[in-house]
Amino acid sequence: MKRREFISLLGGTAVAWPLGARAQQGERMRRIGVLMHLVADDPESPTRIAALRQGLQQFGWADGGNVRIDYRWAKGQADLFRQGAKELVQLAPDVLVASTSLAVPALQEATRTLPIVFINVVDPVGAGFAASLAAPGGNATGFALFEFGISAKWLELLKQIAPGVTRIAILRDASLAGVGQLGAIQAVGSLFGVELTTISIGDLSQMELALAKFARSPNVGLIVTLSQLAAAHRVLIIGLAARLGLPAIYALPLFAQSGGLIAYGPDAVDPYRRAAEYINRILKGEYPADLPVQAPTKYELVINLKTAKTLGLDIPATLLARADEVIE
Repeated sequence: MKRREFISLLGGTAVAWPLGARAQQGERMRRIGVLMHLVADDPESPTRIAALRQGLQQFGWADGGNVRIDYRWAKGQADLFRQGAKELVQLAPDVLVASTSLAVPALQEATRTLPIVFINVVDPVGAGFAASLAAPGGNATGFALFEFGISAKWLELLKQIAPGVTRIAILRDASLAGVGQLGAIQAVGSLFGVELTTISIGDLSQMELALAKFARSPNVGLIVTLSQLAAAHRVLIIGLAARLGLPAIYALPLFAQSGGLIAYGPDAVDPYRRAAEYINRILKGEYPADLPVQAPTKYELVINLKTAKTLGLDIPATLLARADEVIE
C-alpha cells in the first residue's frame, strides 16, 4: 500500500474508534509521551505518527478517546531532545516513546522509572540502552533499526550501479553505531578494489568542504551511513551529491524517495506500527525489562531512475528486477 493510500485509510477508520475504545477499556484516559527526532512539518512526520496511531487502534487505543498522545519535536538537536524529554516526563505519562537513538538518553536522563519504548535505535546494547536484546533490564526496550552486517551491502550495490567507482567517501557520525557501520564497510573494501575515505557529518559546513574537495578526484562515489544527523539533513546531503555529480547510496529508503540515487535499508516507518504492541502490553501492566528488543523484519531496495539519468548511469536490469520500489 502506498503512503498516501495508507494515510487516507487511517483517516477513514479513525472516526469509528474512540467511542468503542472507551467502552472496551472502561477506565481513566491513559497518557503516552512521544519524543520525535524530526520537525513536525517534515514530510516523514505524518507517516510515522499515522503508523503509530494505527498500531494503537488495533489494540483498542484511540488518541483523544481512551488515550492522549503528547508530542515533542527535537529537530535532530541535542538541546531540544533534552528539553522535550523534560517536558514529557513532567506530564507523568504512562509510557514514553523514544524516536531514534538520540531520544533515549535524553529520556533516561529525565527518568529512570517511567517505561520507555524506543523506535529505530541503532545498536541498543552497545549504546547502553539495554543489557541484552533478550533481556533488556532497566526501563527501556523497543525496536532496533538494523544489523551492522548490511553496511557491507551498500558498497556492493554502489559498485553494481556505478562500476567505474574506485574511490568512495563514507559519510558518517562518530558514535558507536557509526564505528560499527564503518567497520563492516572496511571489511569488504579490498574485495571490491576501492579506496575508502571517511568524512564526518558532525559539522555541516566542514562536511560540505570535505565532500567538495573529495569530488574533484575522478571515479568517486559516496556511501551515506545511518545516523540521525544524516536523516535530519537529508535534503542538504542529497543536494550536495547531485551538485557534485556523486553516485551515492543511502541507508534508508526515504533518501531515494527524496531524490537520492539508490537506498538499501530497513523500513523506518513499520517499527512505529509495531511499537504499539509493546505500548499496549506496558499499559496493561508488563515491564520493559521483560520485553525483548526486536530486530527489523523488512529491508527495502529503492532506486531513483530520474537521478540515475541525471548522473548518466544505466541501471542493470537485474538490479531493477530486485528493487522493491523504482522511482521513474
